[in-house]
Amino acid sequence: MNTKPELHVVWLKRDLRLEDNEAISNALASGGTVLLLYVFEPLLVNDIHYSQRHWDFIKQSIVDLNQQLKPYNSKILAVNSDIIATVNQLLSNYKVKNIYSHQETGILVTYERDKSFKRFCTNNWINWHENINNGVQRGLKNRANWKDLCETFFSMETLPFNPEDGQLLSIEAIEQLERYFKVTDLNTNMESPFQKGGRSTGLKYLNSFFESRHVNYMFHISKPESARTSCSRISPYLAWGNLSIREVYQQAYHLKKEAKNAKALEAFMSRLRWQSHFIQKFEMEHTMEEASINKGFHRLKKGISKKYQEAWRKGLTGFPLVDACMRCLIETGYLNFRMRALVVSFFTHNLWQPWQEATSHLSQMFLDFEPGIHYPQLQMQAGETGINMLRVYNPIKNSLEHDPDASFIKKWVPELRDLETPFAHQPYLMTEMEQQFNDFHLGKDYPYPIVDIDETRKRATETLWNMRRDQLVQSERERILKKHLSSKNTNHSKS
Repeated sequence: MNTKPELHVVWLKRDLRLEDNEAISNALASGGTVLLLYVFEPLLVNDIHYSQRHWDFIKQSIVDLNQQLKPYNSKILAVNSDIIATVNQLLSNYKVKNIYSHQETGILVTYERDKSFKRFCTNNWINWHENINNGVQRGLKNRANWKDLCETFFSMETLPFNPEDGQLLSIEAIEQLERYFKVTDLNTNMESPFQKGGRSTGLKYLNSFFESRHVNYMFHISKPESARTSCSRISPYLAWGNLSIREVYQQAYHLKKEAKNAKALEAFMSRLRWQSHFIQKFEMEHTMEEASINKGFHRLKKGISKKYQEAWRKGLTGFPLVDACMRCLIETGYLNFRMRALVVSFFTHNLWQPWQEATSHLSQMFLDFEPGIHYPQLQMQAGETGINMLRVYNPIKNSLEHDPDASFIKKWVPELRDLETPFAHQPYLMTEMEQQFNDFHLGKDYPYPIVDIDETRKRATETLWNMRRDQLVQSERERILKKHLSSKNTNHSKS
């Protein structure tokens, strides 16, 4: 009687790295043969939150992993299927008793998938081992001990990748398996303007930031053009797991001890902690995907204007900085934090659109789409948490302060390129004579503003401040603070 060989499977998701990967480390510690698996699941490939730029980044990450695995005569089994069908097929060839992965703080469809997969594993006598990811703890009722737990996680030694000789399933065996699957084509357009996936590229960004680019981090963090080089630009590599937050944090910590620009590195480290904080918040309040965390704001009703939304998505609002940001995002998948806040503020406050209407477009555009960051930030910028400072960003004021020479605007809104700088910021101030002199015509070459910035700001501010006085909003505020802040933390405005 032929006995199927035993196999330990690592199900890779948002942890596309070999180093400091607890799922891989635990699988290797078993001492058995290990297969590294990535599944391009139709439920995510077809989900409205994702776009081709994400799948290309993931494919490039897998290609990079395969390069790292060559010395071990192995590679990633990358298939187009759902996870249950994939494991079912593996069971036809192998005795799979253990599957390893991290706990995913994802969107609702991944939560439902995980529940189904858990039942499948139980019914097939498979042990599914899930480890925490980047310090995010599952099952917490409040944050009483979270800070200590998170700091402990960040201080632990990173995990090396040290498989025993022949421990990883061989390329030959994986190629035999591939005959039973629809194997993913990993080719991508490497000429695209997006950052390329893979740990190797992520380390290049990280190293150049630590070596020199961090010097201007605090001075340029809010500037749409300068931030593109002075910020770390590692957010996609954290979002898709090419780098772990822990290893980045530890590198920054050790560098800070002797760095001349220690304050810049401390500011960078605080944002790494901030990232874990927000993902933890989403882990504990998964309903944030569809509704405001503060139930008092469920009463806020906004009309839906497809015309406004289309102008915003295409960068044709008549406000140059907003339009430059939206076009830059479409083209490159990146905006610095302040500009992300600004475009959401404009959408939810000036256009007075529900934040839910912005979720899928922005998630598709952001190369670093991370659900645990995405939803809390949308709600915070929309002013619907009840605990954060209400910020209605003025696109003209921000334009003049953070892009004073209009270089970012002129780069991404070329129809304004030949205008004098003051008019590039506010083209609608041009007289008929000035338009003729510049061979530029508002309403034809560039749209008139689609809303009155002062009137819409006033309406949004008054409406939201009035709602903050509502009894339900205030009771929800206390509930949220009690659940998501430790008793030691009194800085509510940033939480």
